[in-house]
Amino acid sequence: MTDARRLGRVWGLVAEHAAARGGPISSADVCAAVIPGVQVTGAWLSAARDAQAGHLMQVTDEVSRQLAELQLTLGEGPLLDASASGGPALASDLASPESASRWPAFTPAACRAGAAAVFTFPLAVGAIRAGVLGLYRDRPGPLSDFQLGDALVFADAATMLLLDAQAGGAAGQPAGLASHRAEIDQATGMLTEQLSVSITDAFARLRAYAYASDRGLTDVARDIVARRLRLAPDRDLSPEES
Repeated sequence: MTDARRLGRVWGLVAEHAAARGGPISSADVCAAVIPGVQVTGAWLSAARDAQAGHLMQVTDEVSRQLAELQLTLGEGPLLDASASGGPALASDLASPESASRWPAFTPAACRAGAAAVFTFPLAVGAIRAGVLGLYRDRPGPLSDFQLGDALVFADAATMLLLDAQAGGAAGQPAGLASHRAEIDQATGMLTEQLSVSITDAFARLRAYAYASDRGLTDVARDIVARRLRLAPDRDLSPEES
């Protein structure tokens, strides 16, 4: 298939989904269309600046949400590898020794969540990093060359739509995910004051507490914002119930 035909086919699938729901084309349509287009089980889209892990913009199911949040909480996984390297991170079998060695914390957690394979693609235009498109399958197996080619075009489509959305504000982001991002940002800001540390260190403490207590990052952030949890300056795990 020529590049022009592939491009037309992928954008056609995205446009068909937008037409079916009766709205303008958005990044949500990319996430929905990529599932049958590349034959995966689910997808998510995260937005980020530079090589940061970013925040969730779209998810197609609960497993996708868990996979994205696990990587943010654990600080490892194909999403972060794709963000850092600027190239795809492909794990066709999470049960393999290679995956376990590469992501020792994320791999078993992802398998428990219901994923058997994960594929992530950076969203970039030149030096601009916009985020990551993540795909998963509930059975192991690599993407075929044809599917990989389509996935790269879906990622390009997501990049364009995400940059458009960012230029216009937070358009296209579901209210629930926007709320999660706001809670994490607010909790991080509170920790900078409580612990007298930088934003980077505050987020690291937030993530460390979530990991050590085996909780989701947004759950811990929500407790900090609600003042049900307070981290002491000298210890990672020091809750105070109010």
